[in-house]
Amino acid sequence: MEWHDGRKHYDLVYMSRVFTDSYSKDYSGTIHADHIIRGGTGYGLENYLPEEVEHTYPDYALYPKFAGTAYGFLSRGCPRGCGFCIVGDKEGRRTKAVADLAEFWNGEREIKLLDANLLACPDWERLLQQLVQSGAMVDFTQGLDVRLITPEKVEMLNKVKTKMLHFAWDNPEDDLTGYFKRFSELTTVNDYRKRRVYVLTNYNSSHEQDLYRIYTLRDMGFDPYVMVYEKPTAPPVTRKLQRWVNNKWLFRAVLDFNDFDPVGWEKRKKQKEVRNL
Repeated sequence: MEWHDGRKHYDLVYMSRVFTDSYSKDYSGTIHADHIIRGGTGYGLENYLPEEVEHTYPDYALYPKFAGTAYGFLSRGCPRGCGFCIVGDKEGRRTKAVADLAEFWNGEREIKLLDANLLACPDWERLLQQLVQSGAMVDFTQGLDVRLITPEKVEMLNKVKTKMLHFAWDNPEDDLTGYFKRFSELTTVNDYRKRRVYVLTNYNSSHEQDLYRIYTLRDMGFDPYVMVYEKPTAPPVTRKLQRWVNNKWLFRAVLDFNDFDPVGWEKRKKQKEVRNL
């Protein structure tokens, strides 16, 4: 197996695409192959790999830049059905176990877990136990559902070596403050830099609602991270908000969004770079 080389002719080429044309353009080069299989959500939701391929151990040699890191799914699906998310349509509105950790991990020091809603899986305890026993640093990249937190689940999460816990507060109409406070009471992960919360903006929320979630999360000891839905349509204030929150040095140095001056900050940044030459 190798990356596509335009100078060669292949029997079979697999093409994968995550986003549609609104986010990324399709490959426009010439592919010399007898057969091309296109997959991924960028091409539609009805294309699936054969079961035996889904359960084939990944060829990490294709990605030497990420040596030492394992990537994969223990579960698929999510019961939430959020309007901005395709997981429900793609993977189903029920979370179910689809693999054991050994299918994509073999001693790597870090695990990037891609599950959409692991805590909604009936087999959550068995799957989390596999992560505990691995001894690897685990990054729950897609977010844990804070609404499903229980003492038993947090007790198990406390045993996982955690590089990053991700949560989400997408809908401003949902008051998740109590859930986050409850998690803080139960967890041993007290470093805010390991407690990141995705905050969806430009999707049925006002600027005031965005600020409320950001300030509230920060005050509770979480690290908000602004996600902009359909970024090309986002108003300037939302793009400015993302710039402020996601630059963590700025976010900690400038406590009030109204005091954030991006032009002045860029000017000072360039002056500093010149001095360091």
